[in-house]
Amino acid sequence: MSALVIMVVAFIGYILMYNLYGKFIGQKIFKLSQGPAVPSIELEDGMDYVPTKKEVIFGHHFTSIAGTGPIVGPAIAIIWGWVPALIWVFFGSIFMGAVHDFGALIISMRNQGKSVADYTSKYVNARTRFFFFLVVFLELWIVIAIFGLVIAVVFAMYPSSVLPVWCEVFIALYLGHAIYKQGKSILAWSIIAVILMYVTVGIGVYLPIKMPAIAGIPPTGVWTIILLAYAFIASTLPVTTLLQPRDFINSHQLLIIMLLLIVGVFLSAFGGNLHIVAPAIQTAPAKAPPMWPFLFITIACGAISGFHSLVSSGTSSKQVRDETDSLFVGYGSMLMEGALATLVIIAVSAGIGMGYVTKSGETLVGVAAWTTHYSSWAAAAGLGSKIAAFVNGSANMIASTGLPNSVAVVIMGVFVASFAGTTLDTATRIQRYIVSELFGSLKMNFLTGKYVATFIAVATALALAFATGAGGKGALKLWPLFGAVNQTLAGLVLIIITVYLKTKGGTKWLISGIPAVFMMVMTIWALVLNQTKFGTADNTLLQVVNGLILLLAIWITVEGLMKFMSMKSES
Repeated sequence: MSALVIMVVAFIGYILMYNLYGKFIGQKIFKLSQGPAVPSIELEDGMDYVPTKKEVIFGHHFTSIAGTGPIVGPAIAIIWGWVPALIWVFFGSIFMGAVHDFGALIISMRNQGKSVADYTSKYVNARTRFFFFLVVFLELWIVIAIFGLVIAVVFAMYPSSVLPVWCEVFIALYLGHAIYKQGKSILAWSIIAVILMYVTVGIGVYLPIKMPAIAGIPPTGVWTIILLAYAFIASTLPVTTLLQPRDFINSHQLLIIMLLLIVGVFLSAFGGNLHIVAPAIQTAPAKAPPMWPFLFITIACGAISGFHSLVSSGTSSKQVRDETDSLFVGYGSMLMEGALATLVIIAVSAGIGMGYVTKSGETLVGVAAWTTHYSSWAAAAGLGSKIAAFVNGSANMIASTGLPNSVAVVIMGVFVASFAGTTLDTATRIQRYIVSELFGSLKMNFLTGKYVATFIAVATALALAFATGAGGKGALKLWPLFGAVNQTLAGLVLIIITVYLKTKGGTKWLISGIPAVFMMVMTIWALVLNQTKFGTADNTLLQVVNGLILLLAIWITVEGLMKFMSMKSES
């Protein structure tokens, strides 16, 4: 099957399913309606609770849930073949991921914008709520530390992206001022902002910035410190100052990138240069874990990701101005991410075959290019390797539009770093909410303030990042756990959504109940296999943390099931 056919069929499928399945869920299952008081209006404070146009909040929500997730997952899972990766992304995003994201958003909106961990006590019990907080805190702890490193790695790989990424921050600050203080047109000025950003991309090609080691701290460590300091500042500002305008710019950037990739696929395919060079199915690649259950753990963003529920019930639920907007924001964003993940699969299964430069400087094409990069699980599993596969494959396709390959590489590098920066900022802000909610429930109000809670969020991430040395790579110690933690959270959130829908009567709960069973089976299976693997390797740290997550997953699942069964008579 050609890459062009895959892209066209998948995109038509996403559009159809949004209008059929998505609207069915919104109207018949959650019964969205205009008029009910929403948190953004009821609790408006100009800081976190701000009623926002759905186009703007869509930009924030999408760029926050995406980050590098729909890039990294497919770029490594392609080692099992493009067919299983594509099937999981397409059907997972429609029937699991979008239901998960949308459900978490609407339930939070109907509970004063509280986090999914906080409203667990209402639908299950207080004990489960505390355990849920532990899972969420652990997930965000790893996310904040690792995304600081991700951006540092991108800056090291593509130094021409450094200037545009930082310039975007200042452009966004002015855009926010122009829109909210001077009353300028959002659309017109955001377009101007995007044009300015791409001017800086052109400048960045000629002015690459390479961070030197400072005071014995390697470049990655220096960038990690700078980025976490930025995250502290950005996440304590009102959402209208930086978060919304920057993410609106990034949403425009996404449309430009996707348009370039789509045009690139068409031109490359019609030019006869684009062919799928990855195997359709490869069940036992060298040194890789089994495809079942790890395909469903490796590809999270793009299909279903627990982190999305934290964005839905963290920042987005506090900004959506009407219930009816939540379908576009929650369900629509997930399908857009599925579309992006589809383009990533095309880039790493076909685009990479248009030209791949090895470490020795040799240029390979076709199957040889793919086979060299994906020679084994170890060869393809590194963070830099996954990013490079996507960036280089995408740049090859974009170059067919006439843009120089060097410029296309910078554009893609800026895209990856910008989205990672959005996730870093949003994750820090959400961790602040989690810390405040947790200590508030423990009556430790002196730890719930905006700056104190944010400091705890950043300081703990900084401690993790530098736990193994000055390179800021400490989070990599826990990174092998992240996929299972993230997908465990997704399954647990689906359980909460199922219990919520059970209170509404009938069989509505099946919409989330069936995905919940699937996800919990896959994640608990993966956790058990990981426990055995870490034990064999005598990795005590991972064994202890993984064992804790496994116990929490089973405990919360049992508690949720007991609650569900006790509600039988209420239906």
